Amino acid sequence: MDELSSRLLARLQDAFSMEEMAQTAVNGLINIATALAVFMAFYVIWRLLRVALNVASARSGVDETTVSFMQTLLKYGVLAVGFISALDTAGVQTGAVIASLGIAGLTIGFAAKDALSNLISGILIFIDRPFVIGDLVEVDGQYGRVDRITLRSTRIITRDGKMLAVPNTEVINQTVASYTNFPNLRIDIAVTVGVEESLGRVRELLLGILKDKPEYMSEPAPRVVVTALNDYNLALELQAWIINEREHVELRFALRESVFETLRAAGVEMPLETLQLVAPNTEEPVPRAS
Repeated sequence: MDELSSRLLARLQDAFSMEEMAQTAVNGLINIATALAVFMAFYVIWRLLRVALNVASARSGVDETTVSFMQTLLKYGVLAVGFISALDTAGVQTGAVIASLGIAGLTIGFAAKDALSNLISGILIFIDRPFVIGDLVEVDGQYGRVDRITLRSTRIITRDGKMLAVPNTEVINQTVASYTNFPNLRIDIAVTVGVEESLGRVRELLLGILKDKPEYMSEPAPRVVVTALNDYNLALELQAWIINEREHVELRFALRESVFETLRAAGVEMPLETLQLVAPNTEEPVPRAS
């Protein structure tokens, strides 16, 4: 028993001796520094490859969406190799680590199925191309400009400056309206006029607003259509195709204002629907506008 205790004590003294601990600390610092140097080298390689990719894409005319997607794949690929190489340089058995990650990947996959779905959806968005970076889109009622498409989400900048990170699975599973995928866009302005008004005169007034306006197309020609025959008014719609679809919001605001000012200046009646309510215990109708 005394011999066992002596041997155990000797082992502990060797393990916790100042020389041994100092040597272990020095070796650990060297391994960490070497691993960091290797990883930084791969990081520099990634930065150089990104610059080369940007230059090559600018010369070849590759669109921004493809460049962004290639940059994302290249970044994670190079940094993943750099991380494994750094571990190997530090003396970590990377083969065992990769095997362990492979086994744990099944469990992680079930726990992170939403993240994996977003990743796969991001790849599908790149392949299917319902929109590209810079497009004006509407997703789930949210309108804005596509700023970036990552492997997890699609970043949309709204008109009031907010950044929306929409998960890629939602983009794939919902109807996406693009305002810039087609060469031209039509804007529709609704207006109501009195039932006694002349449709020919009102149509002439509305179409005259667009005359000699370079931002509107002459073919297809603008038109005024009747959308509803109401009890107190006629519902009309001025339809006009615009040349630059990216200006549709500003042009719609300006055209709506011009329609109102033109009809008011011409004395065209633009009535609202009115209702008559009978007050309780009286025979007198109480007019009320709505």
